[in-house]
Amino acid sequence: MFSHKSHPSLKLNLALQGGGAHGAYTWGVLDALLEDGRFDFEGISGTSAGAMNAIAFANGWLKNGREGAREGLAEFWNGVAALAPSEGVSAFLDPSKPAPGMSWMVEMTRWFSPYQLNPLALNPLRDLVDRFFDFERLRESCPFQLFVAATHANSGHLKLFRNHDLSADALLASACLPTISHAVMINGEPYWDGGYAANPAVFPLFRFCESRDILLVLLAPLHHERTPRGAAEIQGRALELSFNNAFLREMRLLAAMRDMAEESGWLSGTLEQHLRSTRFHMIESEETLGGLSQMTKIVANQAFLHQLRDAGQASAKRWLGANAQAIGHRATLDIHRVFLPDG
Repeated sequence: MFSHKSHPSLKLNLALQGGGAHGAYTWGVLDALLEDGRFDFEGISGTSAGAMNAIAFANGWLKNGREGAREGLAEFWNGVAALAPSEGVSAFLDPSKPAPGMSWMVEMTRWFSPYQLNPLALNPLRDLVDRFFDFERLRESCPFQLFVAATHANSGHLKLFRNHDLSADALLASACLPTISHAVMINGEPYWDGGYAANPAVFPLFRFCESRDILLVLLAPLHHERTPRGAAEIQGRALELSFNNAFLREMRLLAAMRDMAEESGWLSGTLEQHLRSTRFHMIESEETLGGLSQMTKIVANQAFLHQLRDAGQASAKRWLGANAQAIGHRATLDIHRVFLPDG
């Protein structure tokens, strides 16, 4: 009997948002796409946790194809869970609740900088990255075009690390929250989390990849049902908006340019044709993550991460059931309606 899993012929580009522990939802999405087997992949753009997912995906693929990618994602996220402090009974009762020690640490960052709290710049995530990822091999023979976003701390400019300059430092820079970690120095320049400049960067998939299908995997809701009122909620919402602002601006610009390209008709060049032929798709996590507090982004116990993985798998399978046949033929996301509702 014919199985589409052994004959992937269509390519997807992936744009993976960051969001701390919520990135385990993207792990589930990617696992379902890999298990489905209908698609190959060309470009992967990621920020922060999205970049971690991108590198785990590519590093695993180099070892053993799509099954290796699934194993690599699982190994990485289970490694993250192993780094988490013991949460005892609280994790059993509510896996999404931060451990008391983590809550205390976050509270301390309101008053002290990481240079005071952690003068030696200890970063357990570095040990994990060094152990799991072979950056030399990724630089030399990665089968995908990778784009890892970081933010230059002294200018706010976006820095995109591509295949040839991937490193542990580049990946850690993409996930460097300045209230928790020292700036990551690369070639004498300081970098912070890529979310401030692009979460994720979409334009490199449009510019550098031949595939015309771009799948956005979003962790931040595009719309909230209620306005926050508590101090912690307001601070969390403000941080989330600041992290998403660059992505929303980029998508609004692409939507406006697409509208202009469609209005140009036959009087169009390569750019207009490129814009009209690009097909956007989206898997978003609002149903799962929309009601969670910002504090859950630091919850890394295994039970919670696996809950998010399972939710991501379920979302991706629903998306595949409804939209897989459209890949290579038509968009399933109307970027004008979503990103230019008042345009």
